[in-house]
Amino acid sequence: MISDNPSDIISCVEFNHDGDLLATGDKGGRVVIFQRDPSSKNCHPRRGEYNVYSTFQSHEPEFDYLKSLEIEEKINKIRWLKRKNPAHFLLSTNDKTIKLWKVSERDKRAEGYNLRDESGQIRDPTSLTALRVPVLKPMELMVEASPRRIFANAHTYHINSISINSDQETYLSADDLRINLWHMEVTDQSFNIVDIKPTNMEELTEVITAAEFHPHDCNVFVYSSSKGTIRLCDMRQAALCDSHSKLFEEPEDPTNRSFFSEIISSISDVKFSNSGRYMISRDYLSVKVWDLHMETKPIETYPVHEYLRPKLCSLYENDCIFDKFECCWSGNDSAIMTGSYNNFFRMFDRTSKRDVTLEASRETAKPRYLLKPRKSMMKLKLVVGECVHQIVSVLQHKLEEQHRRSRNFGKSWEMKWQEFVNQMG
Repeated sequence: MISDNPSDIISCVEFNHDGDLLATGDKGGRVVIFQRDPSSKNCHPRRGEYNVYSTFQSHEPEFDYLKSLEIEEKINKIRWLKRKNPAHFLLSTNDKTIKLWKVSERDKRAEGYNLRDESGQIRDPTSLTALRVPVLKPMELMVEASPRRIFANAHTYHINSISINSDQETYLSADDLRINLWHMEVTDQSFNIVDIKPTNMEELTEVITAAEFHPHDCNVFVYSSSKGTIRLCDMRQAALCDSHSKLFEEPEDPTNRSFFSEIISSISDVKFSNSGRYMISRDYLSVKVWDLHMETKPIETYPVHEYLRPKLCSLYENDCIFDKFECCWSGNDSAIMTGSYNNFFRMFDRTSKRDVTLEASRETAKPRYLLKPRKSMMKLKLVVGECVHQIVSVLQHKLEEQHRRSRNFGKSWEMKWQEFVNQMG
């Protein structure tokens, strides 16, 4: 049954490293873990069918009394740690607090204790006449989720990214203006490795939109900004990585220059390839592939919904132009996937340059088929208040909050917009 409760809307998804488990977080602060059906692996063609494995409440709504602000329970990101023992570990975060969860199975229970009776009550040691050896007996499989660490009080602004280091001992968390480095075993201390907050907030011109560690080099990470740049930093160079090692930025095409150029160039997501040689970035209209050895321009560019370019004026009016989309690599780095509107997501084959549009449908009994983009599909009803905000898209979040937090940033856009309207009028 499909729920219409807003708290059930999925806000993030993440596969574990072997693809057998899929974790989803929702706006109600819950994490639901699905396990792949073993039979779906061996059938031809292979199918990805998942059944509910475990459900737990990760975050609760809170209130910051010092700032008089409500802290939503919505899960922003989930990241799995590599498996080292029979248990699974994952990190989940809302706007302010990161939690480390242990997910484990139990199918046996111990019986025959000496100091406890069968009901669990403690016995009087003086009443014992013989010693018993406890035995393990089978029981119905139980999946338990327990919080192992809680990392809090380190971010002034909303957390938008968490990324686990290749050493599996540290991870980073990023908000709009800062990136912190944590150790998995230390909850009360983190190191600030990037801080772009200006002394005078009126001078703020950009915010951090995403950050990620390199998959192999534990000293390298990247972060993207609302200005369309990607900065690569090396923690061996300095404790505070405000000065980057490399800056990836595509030169602006003068023929496409418009009032909206800076907004649509804002990068909403960045991901390293599994090999570590490339990375992809997602802006409003396209996905770009970058070679870490070439900073001047991307080596590949894939338009996602170029048909929206003539409608940017209407999209700006109803704030849809600030919508945020994510992207990801296939396991062998041969394909790229990202989200779009109307419950569509796009897949691009880097070898054949073929792209496929798929639809996320609620009708599970519906035959599986590929969708070919048609003009009729592409025409969005851009009506204020009833735009695409209602679309339940796993890969979509809002950038609007990030642009509004800086009064100077907002004022400059209003002035530019007024100039644009005057020119058009």
